[in-house]
Amino acid sequence: MSTTAQNLPPKRVPLSRERVLGCALVLADESGIAGLTIRSLATSMGTKPMSLYHYVSNKDEILDGIVDAVFNEIALPSPAGEWRQEMYERAHAVRRALKRHPWAVGLLETRSSPGPSTLRHHEATLATLRTAGFSVQMTAHAYALLDSYTYGSALQEAALPFHGPDAATEVTASIMNLFAEGEYPRLVEIATERVLKPGYDFGDEFDFGLNLILDGLAKVIPHPDGGATVEE
Repeated sequence: MSTTAQNLPPKRVPLSRERVLGCALVLADESGIAGLTIRSLATSMGTKPMSLYHYVSNKDEILDGIVDAVFNEIALPSPAGEWRQEMYERAHAVRRALKRHPWAVGLLETRSSPGPSTLRHHEATLATLRTAGFSVQMTAHAYALLDSYTYGSALQEAALPFHGPDAATEVTASIMNLFAEGEYPRLVEIATERVLKPGYDFGDEFDFGLNLILDGLAKVIPHPDGGATVEE
């Protein structure tokens, strides 16, 4: 390499709306929503805040964009597939996306200007449930129930002081000392017979609840023979 080439400054990547939103997503993942501002975003991109206003009007527009980016990472359920499997896979896909972007759990359903990926996701989910035979009312019930469970589980899991298989042991060792007097026999029972067993991962609890919900929803789909269905 010539001396002249070595002395050249690194080529500057031009700004674009896509690059601004991509950097905002990374910054939110690193610092949370509170740490994402126009100024912090500009600093992370090596530019000035005023330069960003050519591509985004304000923070709300940034949030609309990065929420849409999260929805874009979630595979769409297919109305052509078996509804239960589609909803099972969707719930797990949403949960994985929220693990990658924990800040998003409180924002996915808050945007008043949803982007195309957000709208496609909701449309595909509703179409899958309606094609399965759920009434409009039961589709609304099912969607709300599945999202409440998935988002709530993601929030709870993110808040725990341990993550992954066998991680609970490190945290609960000191807590177990509080049980020495025998005042909390059921806590001791659940800890020793479940939580502290080798391989225990709180995240595995998600499947139990999800399957319970899907089993319950399956019972309210009208049957071709005119079997009973529950509307409320």
